[in-house]
Amino acid sequence: MKLLLAALAAGLVCLIVAPMFAQTTPPPAAPTATVPVPATKRVTCLATTQNLKGQDKRDQMQLCMAQARLDCLKQAIDQKVVGEARKSAIKTCVGTDGPEQE
Repeated sequence: MKLLLAALAAGLVCLIVAPMFAQTTPPPAAPTATVPVPATKRVTCLATTQNLKGQDKRDQMQLCMAQARLDCLKQAIDQKVVGEARKSAIKTCVGTDGPEQE
């Protein structure tokens, strides 16, 4: 009985300690030629309205894009961007060239 308890305790200790020794650092990833493009707010809006149809989809897309434009405008104001640079920054942030007609 004591032998069984000792074996069980040793097994538990091994289960706890073994993963710490098994962790190795992965080799560094090889650089790729493509640079990942950050998802724009427009892409996020499209993804969130993907399951909707008809007028519900249009309404939700319009609300989402309006919120995205507002968020980007707030960001531009915080960064003190003005004039044409602000317009460009907002378009880049939102991810569209003009008003969204979806």
